[in-house]
Amino acid sequence: MQTSLNQKPVSQGCCPTLLFIKSSQQSHNNSTTKPRNSSSHCRQTFASTSSSIFPNTKFTNHESLPSLHESFTEFIKVYPQFSETEKIDSLRAKEYYHLSFLNQSCLDYIGIGLFSYYQRQQHDASKTQFSSPSTSTPFQSPQQYSDIPFFSISYKTGNLKTLLLHGGKESEFESAMRKRIMKFLNISENDYFMVFTANRTSAFKLVADSYPFQSCKKLLTVYDYESEAVEAMISTSENRGAKSMSAEFSWPRLRIQSTKLKKMIVSDNSKKKIKKKNGLFVFPLHSRVTGARYPYLWMRTAQENGWHVLIDACALGPKDMDSFGLSLFQPDFLICSFYKVFGENPSGFGCLFVKKSSISILESSTCAGIVNLVPESTQFNLSEDSSCNNQVGIGQKSPSILQEQELSALSSFSGRMQTPQFVKVEADPKAPLGSETMEARVVENNQVKTVQDSKNESFNIECRCLDQVDSLGLTLITNRGRYLINWLVNSLLKLKHPNDEGVPLVKIYGPKIRFDRGPALAFNVYDWKGEKVEPVLVQKLADRNNISLSYGFLHHIWFADKYSEGKGRVLQTKEGRGEKVMVNKKKDRDDLGVTVVTAALSFLANFEDVYKLWTFVARFLDADFVEKERWRLNMQTISRRKKSVNPSYYSVTEV
Repeated sequence: MQTSLNQKPVSQGCCPTLLFIKSSQQSHNNSTTKPRNSSSHCRQTFASTSSSIFPNTKFTNHESLPSLHESFTEFIKVYPQFSETEKIDSLRAKEYYHLSFLNQSCLDYIGIGLFSYYQRQQHDASKTQFSSPSTSTPFQSPQQYSDIPFFSISYKTGNLKTLLLHGGKESEFESAMRKRIMKFLNISENDYFMVFTANRTSAFKLVADSYPFQSCKKLLTVYDYESEAVEAMISTSENRGAKSMSAEFSWPRLRIQSTKLKKMIVSDNSKKKIKKKNGLFVFPLHSRVTGARYPYLWMRTAQENGWHVLIDACALGPKDMDSFGLSLFQPDFLICSFYKVFGENPSGFGCLFVKKSSISILESSTCAGIVNLVPESTQFNLSEDSSCNNQVGIGQKSPSILQEQELSALSSFSGRMQTPQFVKVEADPKAPLGSETMEARVVENNQVKTVQDSKNESFNIECRCLDQVDSLGLTLITNRGRYLINWLVNSLLKLKHPNDEGVPLVKIYGPKIRFDRGPALAFNVYDWKGEKVEPVLVQKLADRNNISLSYGFLHHIWFADKYSEGKGRVLQTKEGRGEKVMVNKKKDRDDLGVTVVTAALSFLANFEDVYKLWTFVARFLDADFVEKERWRLNMQTISRRKKSVNPSYYSVTEV
């Protein structure tokens, strides 16, 4: 299998090399030191240039912030290489133009989509053309199709091990989708088997239901935030006899507490060289909340000490698998997920990859969560038989509902945005009705299906977003995210309350300005008294300003002695109660943490997105801002309640 180890895309430009590989595994020619020197030079240059963002400046009034144009001019002076990523701006303007029309900043999407928004519009226009090809009636608004999914998922209950060993009935559409995804992730069909799951949580639970915890007792996870998927795995595993353990993260930077984690990985069996598997090591390559990147060396350490390894790749950047080196680490399991259209449709599905040589260790167990992908054409046939009411059958759930149920505390996807009437919709010029061979090009579910004849049928899927990411490449995407997230961190830290103490407005958790940090950020806003503004309120107010944020819960935080005095002020339950609750039991300790606001930059994020977030947060410098906004939210709630009682009531106070 050809991987990034052969292609070495990370040696270009200033992209960080994340692999911890022994020198003997590096190329043996004289060029081996060049990427290392280049990376070191880039890090030093990056640190020095980042410090020149608003040097010796603090902002105490949101009205004193520089304009968007002024800020961008200074940004380009600090990061001149950002101009090399302008093709992403062109791509956004052409394929995701709804973001600009609606002035929407989607900073709550983690992961990668399959299709572009423009592709969806072509899909809708093509369906309109096919429904009335001989008329000259103008195309109907794309909004007519806004509730029709490109494809749906149907649950099936089965045995994961049996499916992996003997395969299952797979449609042409599913086969094409599987091959496209494995190609995008650089995963070989010779080494791994792929299973479609309803979502990320389903994938984690499938592994927990099938892993042999009776003989391999331990489950060790490395997450600095509460994840619904991981919690579901822990609960299922403990019910099956597993002993669950969690890594801890040192306050305040939330780095992995290495001594404790190593002690948990290196067991007595390892020391005695007993060939017995310890259990399952679940390792996320990045934190999808704080943006922390974790050394890949932990995977190798776990494997050398008798652990099976599950890699959570859901928080990876769109092309980060190119630098992962799958053939080097060869995890037993890998999980990722895809949504459909960025900023428009958060529903999607999950993918579970199982190494073929590891299938034998699994136990036979009837599992839920495995799904089939159902093409839209099939759904249309079903809906016509049901009077076209778009109803969901008994015992089934809407695909979008299924996905939304998995968006736990850290999630608040932007959701579907209404497309304005003035968006231009063009028919696909390559979609003629054909000739004697009855050849037609129909865009189904944002895939391209070319039907020729029964003797020579072909089926291809056009996942335009994946194609776009492939063409942009790892270096371009990574560099762009690095410039934007570090500018945002630096700028947020410049906001200070206008009092004598100069109390910071924002507290950032995890890595701050770093060359190799991920494009995610966890922070909280504090008023001039030093009291935290509830993250849920910050999220709601951001949403009113067309900025989509999320919130999450940081946990498993370890305090050194020098920070122990402030521990009680930092840790709370998710309900907001302080550390005075019982902390003797492990469960009580796990329930303590920090609720935070989270922002994530996709590969489509631009400077205006981070600037909008900065100026929004700066409004909290106004001591009366929170109270005024709370009042407006309350009035809006009252207005809606009155409308529900009396539909003819209209409030002039609603904004």
